[in-house]
Formats: sequence, C-alpha cells, structure tokens
Amino acid sequence: MGSKDEASIPDEEWERFLRDAEAGAGSAPEEPSARARMVGRRLREETRPPEGWRTYQPVRRRRGKVWYVVGFVLAVGLLVVALDPGRVIGWAGDGSGGGGGGLPAAEEPAAQLPTADEPFKGSPAVEWGDGTAGISMAAPEATGWMSEKQVAEALDRSRDFLVGSSLDPGVLRGERPEKALALMNPHQEDVQDFVSAALGEPSEENDPLLLFSRFAQSEVRLAGDVVKTRGEITFREGKRGAVEVTSDVTYVYPVVRAAGGSDEVARTIARRETVMSWDDPSKVITEKGTFTLLSYKVDATNGGCDNFTGYFVPEFSADRTDEGSGPEVDPYDRSTSMDTSMDAAGDAECGIASRS
Repeated sequence: MGSKDEASIPDEEWERFLRDAEAGAGSAPEEPSARARMVGRRLREETRPPEGWRTYQPVRRRRGKVWYVVGFVLAVGLLVVALDPGRVIGWAGDGSGGGGGGLPAAEEPAAQLPTADEPFKGSPAVEWGDGTAGISMAAPEATGWMSEKQVAEALDRSRDFLVGSSLDPGVLRGERPEKALALMNPHQEDVQDFVSAALGEPSEENDPLLLFSRFAQSEVRLAGDVVKTRGEITFREGKRGAVEVTSDVTYVYPVVRAAGGSDEVARTIARRETVMSWDDPSKVITEKGTFTLLSYKVDATNGGCDNFTGYFVPEFSADRTDEGSGPEVDPYDRSTSMDTSMDAAGDAECGIASRS
C-alpha cells in the first residue's frame, strides 16, 4: 500500500533521458508508483487537451481494501474503465485467458460497436450464458453435517442469492434486495449492520456495491433484459462441519442513458466472489434456510471510481476525462483467482482496463 507519497519524475531527469535517446543511448527513468500518481489532487484537476474520438484513454482504478469484522473478511477492488469503443472492439477469445490482441483502433469497423440490439458485440461476453445459464454448479454430495439432498438445497439457495443480489431486474434498478437479504443469517449482527447502513446511507465504508449490483434508474437503464455471466459455484466442508459454498462469477451489464437521445451502449463488468457458510444449527446460531457470510469481494470495471453513491456509475464517451495508472487489467480474464488479479493491479486508487 505504501506509507509515503513518492515524488514525480524530475524535469531534469526527463531532459537527460531525451538527450540520451537522441544519441541512441540511455533508458527511460522509472515511473513513480501508481499510488504516487493518484494521491495528488492537482493531478486529478490538471487541465488536459481534448481527446480524439478514437484516442485510447487510460482510466482510474480504486485500490483494493480489506476489512476484518468478527471473523470474516471483506475485500473489494473496483476497477473503472473509460475506453473509446473503437479501441475495444474486435478482441477475440472467451475471456478465459489473459489479455488479447486486436486491430489498431483506426482499422476497426464501426459495425462492430455494441448497439441496443446487440449490446455484447465486440466482447467475449457475446459467447457467455444468459443469467444463471452461465453459472456452473458442482454436483452435490453428502458433506459435513448435510446429506446429499441438503447440499443440493444449499447450492440452489446460494444461486438464489446470486440472482437476488446481482441479476434481479428490480435490484438492478436500485430496489431493495429483499430476496437476497432473506437468505442471510439474521443473527450475524456485523453483516446485518453493514447491509443496513449500506442500503440506507451509502458511503466509502458502507458500500452496497460490494454485495449488490445497482444502477440509478434516473441515470441509466439496462440495454435489453439480458445480463451475461460466466462463473461457478463450488463447495467444501468448512468449520464445525458446515458446508462452505463459494461462488466466483463475472457479470456483464450493458446500459444506455436513461434520458434518451443517445444510442451509445456502455458495459459495466463486475466479478464477485462470495463465500457462504451453511451452518449446523446445533453448533451455530442461525435460521433455517439462511447462510453466514464469510467473505465477499468485487472487482468492477466501468462502475465508477471514487464513487460512493450506492450505484454503479458507468462512463460513456463524453464522460471520459480522468487518467488511470498501473498495469492494464482484462476484466474478462478468469484464468487467475480474484486475489491474484487484484494483487497484480497494484496499489493504485484507480487503474486501467484493457477493454470493456
């Protein structure tokens, strides 16, 4: 994370590098850390020349945070992207691997841009499943205190939570996620306090986007009624014989402006990892049909950075003004764990996504 801000590269060092470069010698000075580039308010307020229509523009990424609250871990890394559509179209692959090529922006036809009729065009998500169809689930078997049938029910309810938190049309419009909340152990006071505060008065410390996907209906609306997904639900025996269910799913939300007058489609991508413990009621205070939340993480692209409104705030082309720092991250890449992906992004407050 770093404890001190690092200085910018001195002008004289750049001048020396340029002189060496003209002479065919020398190497570029080391770029300061992403954190150092982001912490200065003056950098965020710096006046920049207007961007070309097909100019690639890096974006900000919110640094990952970790909370330890009564035995469970909460981690979040929010990644926001502001890419010109011409940069990201034409990428190949299904998102299971890292990175990818692509034609230069000037060569990519406008016909490949997403539209209201084909909002996933130009992204790997076009080949992903619709809603829960893109989420695979492990075959149930007797585990811990549960029989095979009980494990199957726990897996089904875990998937119901994903629907209620990240796919339900009403929740995506900003409504209260009642169905998801009904599946959470009411006796887990810290989580209940967090959810109550997050949904009531969103803030940096109490952000509902850590668990729920929400968009401000007055600002944007979904482009169509399909959310693309790719991910899995697995399970294992946890503490005290509990059945510990882990979901790791990437959701792709295409949106358009609510006000109308523009047919531009933007995409918000959220990868969530949630660990749910289905506890033995003889050992843990719980209610039938509810789980104890052990950990939850989210890594979101084009959802807003320095955004604590309680809603994803997608950027459209006219909104793209801020630069990011750090290594590029492919939001469709599921070849590594979320921890590895978030660590690789470094300690930048806001970073760069290779596509959206």
